[in-house]
Amino acid sequence: MSRWSEDQANTWWAKQPWVCGFNYLPSTAVNFLEMWHPDTFHRKIIARELEWASQIGFNAVRFNLHYLVWKNDREGLIDRLSWLIQTAGNFGISSVPCLFDDCGFGGSEPEYGHQPEPLQGVHNSRAVASPGRAMLFDQSEWDGFQAYVQDIIASFRTDENVLFWDLYNEPGNRMIFTEGSFKTYEPDTSEVSLALLMDCFDWARSQDPTQPLSVAVWMTAVPGSGDDHFASEIEKFALNLSDVVTFHSYQGKETLKDVIAKLEQRNRPVLCTEWMARPIGSTILDLLPSFASQNVGCFQWGLVKGRTQTNLPWPSDLVEANGGRADRSVWFHDLIDDRGVPYDPSEVSLIGSLTSATNQQRTTTRTT
Repeated sequence: MSRWSEDQANTWWAKQPWVCGFNYLPSTAVNFLEMWHPDTFHRKIIARELEWASQIGFNAVRFNLHYLVWKNDREGLIDRLSWLIQTAGNFGISSVPCLFDDCGFGGSEPEYGHQPEPLQGVHNSRAVASPGRAMLFDQSEWDGFQAYVQDIIASFRTDENVLFWDLYNEPGNRMIFTEGSFKTYEPDTSEVSLALLMDCFDWARSQDPTQPLSVAVWMTAVPGSGDDHFASEIEKFALNLSDVVTFHSYQGKETLKDVIAKLEQRNRPVLCTEWMARPIGSTILDLLPSFASQNVGCFQWGLVKGRTQTNLPWPSDLVEANGGRADRSVWFHDLIDDRGVPYDPSEVSLIGSLTSATNQQRTTTRTT
């Protein structure tokens, strides 16, 4: 199986609603290892939170898996993933599973089993990479990486509730978060992350999935820096290998406009798989209408405020570098609390009205 043609990608996209989704961890999970572990996979809570999402108006969910859960409990993970995909589908929500992830913001290597409590006051303090930054350098694990990708894809390759496959979240991301600043993981993972990215596409395509494949570009230039968006070697390969174009952007309206214009030149569907950071200008009220009017799919970061503490700001120096202020009275990410109460009811209202109106218009256009 080869990369989809532009016509294949655009034909697929024409059949979809306007995709308005969210990135998801249950409020009870401090990271994706805790989410998927058999002892802490809380079906009732997940079902309740997915129902809230459906009631708000969302029609897609993106979530990470973890290699170590598959390695230690393959059958259990497949069962739990199947249940989540089906449960989301029952609420009218398509799934975007993500297989690997370099965002080990907590600074520790992942360990299967009980996860530590969140660090007070630190955004996403226990985030661990998948498979783990150090494990990327262990060549003895790569046969396992291949088996993992092929197993997951093969298990759901024709599932209509899977919208597309996100093979690798932010390859090459080396940030470690503390309350006031961020550090950089050493050694540099760029070369091994790129190698894994390229292998992921080969391994996934060997299973002939009916859904498209993608890896998002994510290194948006800091406003005023004069740098180009998505200029790294990893991102060039991601764009050239992906069936549909996906990207991350946590900045304001002008940056988003520039990014979309750049990526639309590739003549493929465009989706923003991470956005929404209120203190740095990436807000629902400002940006969601732009996504809708341009038919750019979008997945905001976060649904329910919980153990990840992503309602707290990024490290203050990172917030300030992006033109914001680390105001802890303003939720950084997330939409509702663990009772389903919105942080800002006007955000929830806008999501519902835009998804309804935009998809009614798309349905009318298809039938005329």
